[in-house]
Amino acid sequence: MKGKSVDETEILFADNHLLGINKPPGLLTQPTELVADSLELRAKAWIKETKDKPGEVFLHALHRLDKATSGVVLFARTGKALTRMNEEMRQKHIIKIYHAVITEDLPAEQGTLMHHLRHSRMRSEVVSAGEPGALASLLAYRVVGRTGGLVLVEIVLDTGRYHQIRAQLAACGCPVLGDIRYGGSAMSGGETIALHHCRMEFTHPTLKSHVRIEAPYPKGWPFSP
Repeated sequence: MKGKSVDETEILFADNHLLGINKPPGLLTQPTELVADSLELRAKAWIKETKDKPGEVFLHALHRLDKATSGVVLFARTGKALTRMNEEMRQKHIIKIYHAVITEDLPAEQGTLMHHLRHSRMRSEVVSAGEPGALASLLAYRVVGRTGGLVLVEIVLDTGRYHQIRAQLAACGCPVLGDIRYGGSAMSGGETIALHHCRMEFTHPTLKSHVRIEAPYPKGWPFSP
């Protein structure tokens, strides 16, 4: 398989069933018709290189991160893991925690945000509950730090809608730093926003043990807690 491979420092968890990687900002999770380079293809190249796998590599992303977002992406390496982890996801047994940097204050130091979002033209928009395509979107948040006009917020997703965190924070007047699409201030680093999937917790699909995967911030992260 030609092309780039995942750097060893980006591997967060690896066994015969799962592969967890710290996705850098600016890289697609999966390839598209227009862009081949992606975390998935790099991960397949890494498996072929390190595991001496002949033929096509079985690898399926269990969730995706936006191109501009960094952090934990978990892949299934077997059909059994894919089926069982998808069921965990469906039953909301998987914990996904994000950190975001904003420049305005949320309604409280901690709380929940509930909106109805509709996917429209490569973005999510807040709409009324009864409108076509409206999906209930819920997250919990707490402020974990402040410095130099920046606010670090920890977010736990209850639902997993398209651009959910970005759209809901923007709807509160607190867009993510760097997220120009949703009204945020620009930041250096190209296709980068200050949104990072920092932790994921779940039950291992075969061992049934508790797994906790943590991802360090990417280079250039604007907030040092």
